[in-house]
Amino acid sequence: MIKKQATALLLLLGIFAFAQKPIFTTAKVKAATVYFNAAKISQTASTTLPLGTSEIVVKNVAVNLNESSIQIGTPASVTVLSVQFTNNYISEYETDPKSPLLKRVRDSIVLVEKEIQKVNNTINSESKTIQLLDKNQQISGVNSGLNVAELMKMVEYYKTKQLEIANNINTLTEKKQKLDETLQKLNNKLEVDTSKEEKTSSGKLIVQVMNSAAGPVPLEISYLTNNAGWSPFYDLRTESVAAPINMMYKAQVVQNTGIDWKKVKLTLSSGYPNQNNQAPILSSWFLANQVYNDEVVTIGYGTQKKRNQLQGSVFKDKIAGVQTEMAAPAIAESSVSNYTTVAENQLNISFDIDIPYDILSNGKIHSVSLKEIKLPATYKYYAVPKVENDAFLLAEIADYSKYNLLRGEANIIFEGMYVGKTFIEPNQTSDTLNLSMGRDKKVSIKREKVADKSGTKFLSAKKEQTFTFDITVRNNKKEAVELLLKDQYPLTTNKDIEVELLQSDSAKVNAETGILTWQLQLKPNETKKFRISYKVKYPKDQTLNL
Repeated sequence: MIKKQATALLLLLGIFAFAQKPIFTTAKVKAATVYFNAAKISQTASTTLPLGTSEIVVKNVAVNLNESSIQIGTPASVTVLSVQFTNNYISEYETDPKSPLLKRVRDSIVLVEKEIQKVNNTINSESKTIQLLDKNQQISGVNSGLNVAELMKMVEYYKTKQLEIANNINTLTEKKQKLDETLQKLNNKLEVDTSKEEKTSSGKLIVQVMNSAAGPVPLEISYLTNNAGWSPFYDLRTESVAAPINMMYKAQVVQNTGIDWKKVKLTLSSGYPNQNNQAPILSSWFLANQVYNDEVVTIGYGTQKKRNQLQGSVFKDKIAGVQTEMAAPAIAESSVSNYTTVAENQLNISFDIDIPYDILSNGKIHSVSLKEIKLPATYKYYAVPKVENDAFLLAEIADYSKYNLLRGEANIIFEGMYVGKTFIEPNQTSDTLNLSMGRDKKVSIKREKVADKSGTKFLSAKKEQTFTFDITVRNNKKEAVELLLKDQYPLTTNKDIEVELLQSDSAKVNAETGILTWQLQLKPNETKKFRISYKVKYPKDQTLNL
């Protein structure tokens, strides 16, 4: 029995001793589906496998990925036994091949550096020779035993030799300067070429497989990574209030996966993967008094401790404040829509782009054009002079849900001029979407307090204050405009405070909100004036923010 166990152990050790070396292959990004907070990366790789079990090391996968999401597609002859992700795979068999393009540059740099060293050595030798000549010139006509003719001959020799050496040093210095310039150019070329190379990642997949037929094997790899995301962005262009809005639907894509996506098939989705997908369950709710450290706040009929520390979630914005790069090839914006397919699914909206894109792994925003939409719009002006004495041009978009809009910022270009940014919020209950197109100084608005109709009276126990304002609007444009004008008066739920609206000048009054609304049609160069007045009576020992 002992002999059999020893034989089996030796056989097992022999198998390990003669185990096959790991097989290395490099994955290339084929496609990427980018979500708001993650990306699904699809990669391809190929290798040649022997019969039996093998360990494949797939290089160039994302540096940070969700291991539970890894999927490996293989032919029917190959069975995947296990998959493991690592950033620190070390093996004596792994090689680090250098780029042939950069190798020539690096070899040239070595040669130039050697030549510079030779020049430096020669300059140093010549300089030492001059120092030696200078030292030997310290001779005296008396002590040297030389006559005048010999002394003059010696002086002439020193003069000639020093001039020769000085000229040599000048020539060598010029040569060194040119070599330094050449070296700088080579180093710059090395930097440029390196930046153009496709960035590869330190992430690796260790895949154990069983193969029933030796030969070449293609691999299809996909996984989720959180080091990528996108956000919607828009350009809104219109030439006049009589023209529709030309909306360029864009995406700001950012990725820092460690891999450059070169010529990839790109899909953008409004979904959020990696969410908690467990449906909530309601349990019975019992109210009770709970006291923690004698510090209590009342909630409903029960109590709850006032927490000394609040835990909040911190959302890290991946695209704010970073440089924007154009990710798409040079394609006219008018033709972008022809390359984008929009699919509205049960839970999200996806944009499938047929143009191959380059998205570099540099943490910068890459602008991707998705589609161009003509939005029929009805324009009107909106003003709240109590807050701002400016009229805002609003574009009303009816039936906006059919355009698959998502929440995001938008650039406004009106009459060929950039006027600022606005925000598109399609997640609302209204059937009309209002887009703020900027301020228009040609619609003048002024709100002034009427001093002789405002004032304070002191009664026996109360203080009574009256407020009166005149609102003046003027249309300085050459065409008629529609203006929605709003103001307000205060409300109160305190029985000791009384509020009375004295004058509203035909405004539509909402007594529940205190909002006054005027729907105005202003002709060119027409001026209209409105007055509002209200009275507030309250105990004179109180102070109100009026």
